[in-house]
Amino acid sequence: MPNEAVWDRPEPPSKPSPTPLSRESIVSAAIRLADEGGLDEVSFRKVAGALGAGPMRLYGYVETKDELLDLMVDEVYGEITPPPESDWREGLRHVAHGLRSAALRHEWFIELLSGRPHQGPNSLAHMESTLAAVGFDDIDQVLSATGAVMAYVFGAVRGEITERRAERSTGMTEEQWQRASGPYMERMLATGRFPMLGRVMHESSDRDHAVVFDDGLDYVLDGIATRHNPG
Repeated sequence: MPNEAVWDRPEPPSKPSPTPLSRESIVSAAIRLADEGGLDEVSFRKVAGALGAGPMRLYGYVETKDELLDLMVDEVYGEITPPPESDWREGLRHVAHGLRSAALRHEWFIELLSGRPHQGPNSLAHMESTLAAVGFDDIDQVLSATGAVMAYVFGAVRGEITERRAERSTGMTEEQWQRASGPYMERMLATGRFPMLGRVMHESSDRDHAVVFDDGLDYVLDGIATRHNPG
């Protein structure tokens, strides 16, 4: 069947084997590899090795790496609980925090959330519950509101994960890096060319990532509320 989705394609019949396979076990192994070493660790050879099987056996369950990545994304979407029945603001807040938590557990997840929407069953269920949580009468307003929140979440979480990776690669926390670069920054600020950056360095407080995320999310939600209820 042309353009047959991987979720529509049945798995091959099970056969006696010292290493039983299933689409579920393949996806789970791929997620473990990605969690440990990033998406570069995900290949048919490495997944098969993790399962103690030959790489060619995997092709009966998953035909391409793109299919495997789609299945991995859909599996993570399945970890995110749908928003409870509440007002649109709390619904979108729940969705935003669910995505952030999933991405912090699986740092590769956010890398695969660009481009066209994913169409796996869990992805579609997440999309449906998110849109339903907004519930505005005007569907274009629903799409604009959810799009604004998703853009914020993806950008904020990417930044948080980038900082995590920088800490691992350099062995320095953000605070340690700031102290190390402090003398240079003080010389630059002394030129008087960067007054706002000076205020940021000397007046801003050290806040937890979750607090920073919540504050930014409030700005987005406040903006949606202003547009949805003008005046």
